[in-house]
Amino acid sequence: MAENTNVTLEKIVSLCKRKGFVFPSAEIYSGLNGVYDFGPMGTLLKQNIKKLWLQYTNSWPEEVVLVDGSILGAEAVWKASGHVENFSDPMVDCLNCKKRFRSDELNLEKGCPSCGIKNWTDVRQFKLMFETQLGAMAGNSSIAYLRPETAQSIFINFKNVLSTSRVKIPFGIAQIGKAFRNEITPKQFLFRVREFEQMELEFFCKPEDTDKYFDEWVQRRKDFYVTLGLNQDKIRLRDHEKDELAHYSKACKDVEYNFPFGWKELEGIANRVDYDLSQHIKHSGKDLAVYDQETKESYIPNVVECSVGVDRLFLTLLFDAYHEDEVEGETRVSLRFNPKVAPVTCAILPLSKKLSEPAEKIYLDLKKAGYSVQYDLSGSIGKRYRRQDEIGTPACFTFDFDSLEDNKVTVRDRDTLKQERISIDKIKEYLENLLK
Repeated sequence: MAENTNVTLEKIVSLCKRKGFVFPSAEIYSGLNGVYDFGPMGTLLKQNIKKLWLQYTNSWPEEVVLVDGSILGAEAVWKASGHVENFSDPMVDCLNCKKRFRSDELNLEKGCPSCGIKNWTDVRQFKLMFETQLGAMAGNSSIAYLRPETAQSIFINFKNVLSTSRVKIPFGIAQIGKAFRNEITPKQFLFRVREFEQMELEFFCKPEDTDKYFDEWVQRRKDFYVTLGLNQDKIRLRDHEKDELAHYSKACKDVEYNFPFGWKELEGIANRVDYDLSQHIKHSGKDLAVYDQETKESYIPNVVECSVGVDRLFLTLLFDAYHEDEVEGETRVSLRFNPKVAPVTCAILPLSKKLSEPAEKIYLDLKKAGYSVQYDLSGSIGKRYRRQDEIGTPACFTFDFDSLEDNKVTVRDRDTLKQERISIDKIKEYLENLLK
């Protein structure tokens, strides 16, 4: 497929609102900056992203188990992990217009991007974690934090998982869940937000095997984006420089995507060595080491982490799938999703209201079979095709008057626009092949 150069952030934002992918949160109250709600199409797309991530993550020889940790975290956890001390961004304020910015994204020798006046405060650190109080009485309350990442609930439950699941090193613990960061400047729609969902894998291995598994998971994660159908010309790997490594990392590679606003991180793969387990041993006093039956010695496992934001991948897929072409003298917008990713797999379109009953039987049969399917009777067949194109539906089945005689429907392909007649009893087979 030729690269589509017509996509812009503005077009994606408009499409998301218009087609029920994403809405500004609390829009009827003027919205909440950096927070979004996902509509019917967006929810389906997110479900497919998470389903495919889980399938791919669990497709390798090593065991991977799931946890679902709490969103609220005790202060002791975040002190041990280093987040209370280290999780912050450099910030400056414009004294003229009172706007706030990340200083590492500005040239402080120039004027404010908002008002043009050069009148900055000193650079200071802005803590990114949301803090809250637990308990009804102020004097007896305790500090807790909304988690800024999902990883720590994996680490603090490491021994619980090890003993109850009877897994053996090497193995992974995966989690999909919400995280919260009080970003100074949320921007670029879903790319940087204050509330988001993460898909994280913490892979535990022997210290001597860490480099091997780090390289393996880097390649596995890059290959995941091939399976999603992302344009590989827009995907690259980038090593972190020493001065940008997180406090817990020995090494890190980012999978980057070439967005309309430049190359940006899509996923991070980090060698966290034994930092997290060692910190929790030190601060909790609990033994989280593993006993090796062969060497008769205990050791602290090392960790390779793979972490990607659902929302950021969601945005990436929209950019990558967005396509404009000309059909019958008009601009047609389509989302050329991989069929496995598409929120709706197919649509049933009766050519006339008189054909509603037999067409609806097909629709209900596909719904019962577990397919994501829409039934659309409103407007001309051309308009209905366009509606399905804009939400990325790969196949549309039109039930016409000939269908009453030959028990066939016309299937129309989203990308090629080719049409063919197939038997009604072959529709499920067609969809199964489409989703392979």
